[in-house]
Amino acid sequence: MFSEYSMIKTNKMADKETPKSEAKPDGKTKKEKESRKKIGLGRIKKELAEISLDPPPNCSAAPKGDNLHEWLATIMGPQGSPYSGGIFFLDITFPSDYPFKPPKVIFKTRIYHCNINSQGVICLDVLKDKWSPAFTISKVLVSLIALLSDCNAEDPLVGSIAQQYINDREQHNKIAKEWTRRYAT
Repeated sequence: MFSEYSMIKTNKMADKETPKSEAKPDGKTKKEKESRKKIGLGRIKKELAEISLDPPPNCSAAPKGDNLHEWLATIMGPQGSPYSGGIFFLDITFPSDYPFKPPKVIFKTRIYHCNINSQGVICLDVLKDKWSPAFTISKVLVSLIALLSDCNAEDPLVGSIAQQYINDREQHNKIAKEWTRRYAT
């Protein structure tokens, strides 16, 4: 039989034998994390060059300053939508392990939309569980323009706006146009 002392001693010995290069709680070693950071920074530089030379229609994006992980973007409200004529500003934050994790995108301009709350948080599948490293920030911006053209009332972030969109589209569009005029022009 083991005494309490021998069990503690055995556990301490097992701790000492654990190699320091083993994976951290998130499953990645320090070397793997550093490698991902380098990949991410290279990818961000590549996307910056691409979006500078050939930006998607009706949007732009660039770093706020020297930090390539913090960008400011603009999108124009799509024609034929209640957001037409508006210019919407967004903050983009790239995580250190981008493109393996999605960027965090926040609307800085107030907007009346069932998939965007009052803090600018966006409910969009490609920014959450449908993210793929194949996506670029240009594709994200195009997806956001599409979301302004056709909201997803079936998966809302703001339920009351979604209900209004479904039940009284005319009133919804009137309020959305007013907010666009007030906050995005």
